[in-house]
Amino acid sequence: MLKRLGCLGAGTSCLLLGGMAAGAAIGHSLPAGGQWLGERMDATLMLLIVLLLFGVRFEAIAKALGQVRFIGIVLAVNFVLIPAVGYAIAAAFLNAHPLFMVGLTIYFMSPCTDWVLGFTRLAEGNVALGAALIPINMLVQLLLYPLYLSLFTRHLVPVEGTLIAGTLLQWFLLPLAVAVMAHFILRLSLGAARFDGLLVWTDRLTPWVVALLVAQLFADNIAVILEHGGVFGRVLLAVFVFFLATFLLGEWVSRRARLAYPEHALLTMTTAARNAPLMLAVTLAALPGQPLIHAAIVIGMLLEFPHLTLLRHLLLHSKRCLAYGRLHS
Repeated sequence: MLKRLGCLGAGTSCLLLGGMAAGAAIGHSLPAGGQWLGERMDATLMLLIVLLLFGVRFEAIAKALGQVRFIGIVLAVNFVLIPAVGYAIAAAFLNAHPLFMVGLTIYFMSPCTDWVLGFTRLAEGNVALGAALIPINMLVQLLLYPLYLSLFTRHLVPVEGTLIAGTLLQWFLLPLAVAVMAHFILRLSLGAARFDGLLVWTDRLTPWVVALLVAQLFADNIAVILEHGGVFGRVLLAVFVFFLATFLLGEWVSRRARLAYPEHALLTMTTAARNAPLMLAVTLAALPGQPLIHAAIVIGMLLEFPHLTLLRHLLLHSKRCLAYGRLHS
């Protein structure tokens, strides 16, 4: 199980790169084929949304009731401090490229709701509490998306509050209600063991659907994206600085709050991992026709998995050093 989780980052990164390369090749060599793929993005987008929402374990929220202090700390860091830090970094590196700046800010502002649990398990963090955090993070970030967009875009892209709210209702809140109902009905009818197997297959399918959506995005918009290819290096550098800043922030908060190692590891992972699949889906629906914004979100994912793998090693090393210090104190 741990070995399979350890392959998650490398496999997903390869899928993303493959989707980008395949889409770019199709769009460049067969423009009509790229347009055909782009016209079918809505179907792929809806499939991704259904998979993401169906796979959330909403029943885990009950486990968070006894951890109100920790949940409060995580919510403050994830939805107040990190969006501010992310916006500052995106503005510093990409102020001359406003659409990339908006895309990167969207990528920075939402914590992960899927693979973060696998990396928390690998780092020997508090997985049960992490499972409770996932549905809370998803609901909060969907509700805050219109507010963040209006705060951070500075009118760089047209944002109508009623339109964004309608998009979220149509594409996410209604599917969310359906997904929750299907989740509980299938769990009761299939039994816990078989339903957990179904969730495993859902988790495995999700990266492939993300890669297909990325391929469609690049195939339909490769000409526009190539015109701004020189900006990609700045985007990657901004992502690197963001990950370094969030790591240092997580270490500072963990020490100030005197968190035990399992909660420290969970905080580090949930503040590092970003919810790129959901944010890509939300932004494609809410801000259509903005390929540079969408491309920035995709590029952000490329460094995320190597970063999470490195964090796992750093956390386990700190745990061993802590245990050694206690043994010899």
